[in-house]
Amino acid sequence: MNEPETQVGGQENAHEQPSTGWPGHAPGLFESSCDILRVVPPTQRPITPHSAARLNGKFLSVGGEKFYARGVTYGPFRPDRTGNVYLSPETVRGDLAQMSANGINAIRTFAPPPRWLLDIAQAEGLRVMVGFQAERDYAFLDDRKIVRDIRKQAQVTVRACAGHPAVLGYTLGNEIPAHVVRWHGARSVELYLRELYAVAKNEDPEGLFSYANYPTTEYLDLSFFDLLCFNVYLESQPKFEAYLARLQNLAGNRPLVLTEIGLDSRSNGTAAQAETLDRQVRASFAAGCAGAFIFAWTDEWFSRGRDVEDWDFGLTDRQRRPKPALETVRTAFAESPFAPNVGWPKISVVVCTYNGQRTLRDCLEGLEQLKYPNYEVIVVDDGSKDQTAEIVREHNVRLIRTENRGLSAARNTGWEAATGEIIAYIDDDTRPDPHWLNYLASTFLKSDFAGVGGPNIPFPDDGETANCIANSPGGPNHVLLSDTEAEHIPGCNMAFRKAWLQAIGGFDTQFRVAGDDVDVCWRIRDRGGRLGFSPAAVVWHHTRNSARAFWKQQVGYGKAEAMLEKKWPEKYNSFGHVAWAGRIYNNGLLRTLGWGRGRIYQGTWGTAGYTKVYPPTPGLLNVLPVMPEWFLIFLVFAGLSAMGCMWKPLMTAWPLALLAAGLPLVAVGCNVSRARFAAGSPTGLGRWPLQLLTAFLHVLQPLARLWGRLKYKLTPGRGRNGSGGTFPRSRTVSYWSETWQASTAWLQTVESALRANGESVRRGGDYDNWDLEVSGGIFGAVRILMLAEDHAGQKQFVRVRFWPKLSVLGLGLPLIFFLLSVAAGLERAFLAAIVLGFVGTFPGLISFRSSAGASAATARSLMQLGFRR
Repeated sequence: MNEPETQVGGQENAHEQPSTGWPGHAPGLFESSCDILRVVPPTQRPITPHSAARLNGKFLSVGGEKFYARGVTYGPFRPDRTGNVYLSPETVRGDLAQMSANGINAIRTFAPPPRWLLDIAQAEGLRVMVGFQAERDYAFLDDRKIVRDIRKQAQVTVRACAGHPAVLGYTLGNEIPAHVVRWHGARSVELYLRELYAVAKNEDPEGLFSYANYPTTEYLDLSFFDLLCFNVYLESQPKFEAYLARLQNLAGNRPLVLTEIGLDSRSNGTAAQAETLDRQVRASFAAGCAGAFIFAWTDEWFSRGRDVEDWDFGLTDRQRRPKPALETVRTAFAESPFAPNVGWPKISVVVCTYNGQRTLRDCLEGLEQLKYPNYEVIVVDDGSKDQTAEIVREHNVRLIRTENRGLSAARNTGWEAATGEIIAYIDDDTRPDPHWLNYLASTFLKSDFAGVGGPNIPFPDDGETANCIANSPGGPNHVLLSDTEAEHIPGCNMAFRKAWLQAIGGFDTQFRVAGDDVDVCWRIRDRGGRLGFSPAAVVWHHTRNSARAFWKQQVGYGKAEAMLEKKWPEKYNSFGHVAWAGRIYNNGLLRTLGWGRGRIYQGTWGTAGYTKVYPPTPGLLNVLPVMPEWFLIFLVFAGLSAMGCMWKPLMTAWPLALLAAGLPLVAVGCNVSRARFAAGSPTGLGRWPLQLLTAFLHVLQPLARLWGRLKYKLTPGRGRNGSGGTFPRSRTVSYWSETWQASTAWLQTVESALRANGESVRRGGDYDNWDLEVSGGIFGAVRILMLAEDHAGQKQFVRVRFWPKLSVLGLGLPLIFFLLSVAAGLERAFLAAIVLGFVGTFPGLISFRSSAGASAATARSLMQLGFRR
């Protein structure tokens, strides 16, 4: 993503200079002798039915309908003698009526609104994002009394507003100045806001809470809040859109709300203000934001004990006379999230199902409610034996029935029968958001992507076990190379241009259950195609609802990994795991172990207007504890410890065994602590039982994957090079050619021959002193180096040297057991020496077999090409 620009023009680098004040931030506004907000005391709760705003995946809903917050900020104004900062009820009523008449449906306040303001908002059909000043522009966390008073005022504020039908949600603070965050430290500020959230949530459990952050403190981890709220002032449209994409990935599965966007008309002119807001409003909703609040409704604004006269951010002036921006915003709001005159391409939605009667009806009903104007639905019944066909016939869709041939074959049948130029795939256990296709198509229309995917969000009401599985690893996640470009998009929510599916020949039918989505993504990228990601193209996904079903699913994924590794060996590392070029996302950026926040770019002395967090590439210590093979390491140390009865020095292996067992548990604990569980579970289990079940599933998942690999022959010592072997040593073969070829062409010929014989071949990189590597497993391999000598008459003499290469495990394990055996023998612990020597021969034999098999396979392929010794 391009580096976001800093403030320019009328904003005067506002976010870089918090001490001068900036739009939406008014530190000191409500300061008194104890520096605490004064709010109207709570009154009697209304008896009006509470139609509260609810989370709806990455969006909001009110009364069961999707709700886009099309809002403006309101106030604060010069306080009167009673401390009221919202003028008179008559003035407020006039303002809110004018807002409603111009298509505005929400307001955001920076101070707690009085009860009468909420009543007026309800009467005018407006929702209120209630603001509360939880920030100060000095080191307020150093004063415990101030912190206690802020918490108390948060209780009073939320209690006074809880249950009112006009309340949309709460922002617990607005832009704690970056220099204050640097002083206290990010973790201290995060802990403070987390505690404030807990206090407020206790007062209004049904309320939605957030904190209005801004780019200068983007690095704060506020994933515990219900919404991600950000104030963004960027005049460059490309950078504005790029930053929205970044924020969407930070939001994960939560809604993203822009709590402030705007432009100063005094410095930039009213025409520029109107034009900028038109672009930004449309871009915000097109990017999938759940809401956008324009700063501000009026130029009248009070901050730091004075009326602000040098900025004019309002849609109306101080006399409430409309500016050109008001008409522009009204039109942009009315036409969001998508303009009515878009030429939408035809999309064919393909649903592949096999015995999917439990969830298929819900999927088809969701497809019937899509807002997209130009689509067809094709259901491919892959030999179901239940009531699938009868359910499909209840809906206006096209049904194709086949014998059971597997998922990939069904997907091929779907796109071959489709009439749309875009093929969108959705699983039978998902339900699309009404604007799912709109967001996919919008991404296609403004890019050359061959395919586009979106997030899949677990259903919140599938039960406690499903909720725990949703918070566990192993789900269908997307892998992003940047904020908008993907390396992999999951099969339950992916769409491709039909021309690209034709170009690559469709899906590989060997993948009957899983792995086909990974394969098709790699094949498209291998042909030069690019994949995009639309964070707003949401589908709801039923996760497995039992530990047994979860185990079966993960074992199947293990088989798919084995099949993919055989077809794409260059995509896998020496341990047999995918070496993704991008980052795996699961409800936001997945942190493998949960410690460390990466490097934070803050500029010299904290002067950067836009900070960025650069997560480090996971190193060996980050990766190993969450790999399935780590359990084998634990078993080795545990076995050595158990042999302590034969030779006491082996008892010292117990700490290593405990460390091997403890590191995965620490990783599990860090991830489980960040899990978000749906409220209102049927049996009412508390958080601790759900956390324990989730921790168990975290441990179960890699074991299931390991079993899948073992079951389907992806084992450390499996014979991956066919039958036979030869003594592993360095050899050189040669070939005299009457015709000239580039050395790269010779290498491609050798590579193709090896792969034709079923070998796993990996290419050397820019810094390797070898050209090809033939894998024999995680214990050994063979490396190849080529030299093409040019001779007269376009002739060549080609030499190929290949030699065995043992891995660290292949060398280390036999050596360790040999040394232990010798040490035990020297101390006359002969039984332990014999057992250790015997055990050590197994990795040694596996290493020898791996290298021997790879050497024989390499020699065999070269001989087939005509190379001789």
